[in-house]
Amino acid sequence: MLSYLLRRLVSLFLSLAAASVAIFSVIEVIPGDPAAFMLGLNASPETVAALRSELGLDGNVVARYLSWVGGMLTGDFGLSYTYRTPVAELVADRLAVSGPLALMSLALAAGLALPVGLLAAARRGRAADIAVMGATQVGIAVPNFWFAMLLVLVFAIRWQVLPAGGFPGWDAPGAALSALILPAIALALPQAAILARVLRSALIETMAQDYVRTARAKGLSAGQALRRHAFRNALIPVLTILGMQFSFLLAGAIIIENVFYLPGLGRLVFQAITQRDLVVVESVVMLLVFAVILVTFLVDLAYAAVDPRLRQRR
Repeated sequence: MLSYLLRRLVSLFLSLAAASVAIFSVIEVIPGDPAAFMLGLNASPETVAALRSELGLDGNVVARYLSWVGGMLTGDFGLSYTYRTPVAELVADRLAVSGPLALMSLALAAGLALPVGLLAAARRGRAADIAVMGATQVGIAVPNFWFAMLLVLVFAIRWQVLPAGGFPGWDAPGAALSALILPAIALALPQAAILARVLRSALIETMAQDYVRTARAKGLSAGQALRRHAFRNALIPVLTILGMQFSFLLAGAIIIENVFYLPGLGRLVFQAITQRDLVVVESVVMLLVFAVILVTFLVDLAYAAVDPRLRQRR
């Protein structure tokens, strides 16, 4: 297990290094002046030169890259050109919304998908399986912003039991959680549909394996073999989907955040791009890439916990 962990750590650090070089190259090294791009076509040469000096763009490329990476390692992500605020503070404020929203959505998706996927696999070809597959197909096909608007119409406008948008902050935890319920449901429903279908397919494939037939021959019922033997082995593709879903929910919920007026990371990146704030874009994209790579690393560790063969493989 230790050698497997070390290999995954080396892969994590190499992936982060490659991602940092790629992001820095795309934003700062590709032909074109980042300062001129941020200020627009009508900016005077003196203003562009002042911004270049402020952003440290006059130095050597390697020195700038090392300074940027060193700053991120120490928590200094730079100063936002638009907000005139440290990027670290902006990210911390927005992460306080996007993080809980992603966790709530993932918990709802998993809590709904796992029993539904088990039911569909156990009742394969029957009415319950057909109903589940039809519902999940609808969940995948319908955009999540449509679910969001439907939830607002029902729960916020018609029944008036949940807020339609906005975020009051964590000073009032009850109101903050209430503000995240509808966005979390809107994000969770399509993800739950995907997860349920993946789990059903993995369970059906696993139930056809020899060791499951051996367990059935020893007297276990189909349900017992499904829960005791097939479910754990079917979790490997499910863990992959969960890792991908968390990364998407953390960074890709831009539309939902705009529908509910939530100040999250996705909305921050969108605003930074429209306002040409490359300092924010560069830092936030790197943080999101780090989150994706870290989640992948944790998923790999979960693989090893589920499948002992990965821990024993040299």
